[in-house]
Amino acid sequence: MAGGKSGVQWVGIALLASILAACSGGSREAALETQTAEEIYKQGELRLEAGSKPKDAIRYFQEVERLYPYSEWSKRALIMQAFSQHKAKEYEEARSTAQRFMDTYPGDQDVPYAAYLMALSYYDQIDEVGRDQGLTFQALQAMRGVIEQYPDSDYARSAMLKFELAFDHLAGKEMEIGRYYLKRRNYTAAINRFRTVVQDFQTTTHTAEALHRLVESYLGLGLTSEAQTAAAILGFNYQSSPFYQDSFNLLKGRGLAPEAKGDSWLRTVYRQMIKGEWL
Repeated sequence: MAGGKSGVQWVGIALLASILAACSGGSREAALETQTAEEIYKQGELRLEAGSKPKDAIRYFQEVERLYPYSEWSKRALIMQAFSQHKAKEYEEARSTAQRFMDTYPGDQDVPYAAYLMALSYYDQIDEVGRDQGLTFQALQAMRGVIEQYPDSDYARSAMLKFELAFDHLAGKEMEIGRYYLKRRNYTAAINRFRTVVQDFQTTTHTAEALHRLVESYLGLGLTSEAQTAAAILGFNYQSSPFYQDSFNLLKGRGLAPEAKGDSWLRTVYRQMIKGEWL
């Protein structure tokens, strides 16, 4: 075609472009190799401060480690590499890098932070995993490790708060599944979920609702003694909760009242929580 380029010409242009790109990349690598560890490190910091592309910072911290291994700047770059990977939501890579820092510099003052960063990488994935609670358990275990191993560190307090939130998250998932079963009148399956919350997650924000849902579930099965006992526990511990009023009204509508009755597992909880009889 007139005015067009032949196939040979297009191949030549593409080849030239690839050569220029390779030369450009090579020149950047050569430029880094002529810089000091501190200069490369600070370029990584600048890209982190920019905030929009933490992945760009990772490369500079990796280059410090490659070009100046076992130096003080390499050590700093390694922990910053883990931080940058976490910020870029590369959670598995962040955990791996943080673990490598702890293995390489076990006595360093930043080890507590590396441990906290590992725990945080699990914690920040909790909302991404749906009903799979594996990462939540790992977050709890890792946060507990920070709390127990580094109780005087700056990160123990934050780890404690996030531990409680993750714990509450687990209880919330049990409640979600329990409500699903309750809505479909699968009362036995619902009771199993609400029982777990009452027995294993008593310190969370979900206990009051779990007790109320137990009242609903037991009434659905016609087990009035259990329903009354659940309401009695709810009234003693959460009398100001709207869930207690709902349970009270449910029982009243059937001529019943909150009262510890029978000899079910709830009666044991009643004795433990209200009477303090733990044996």
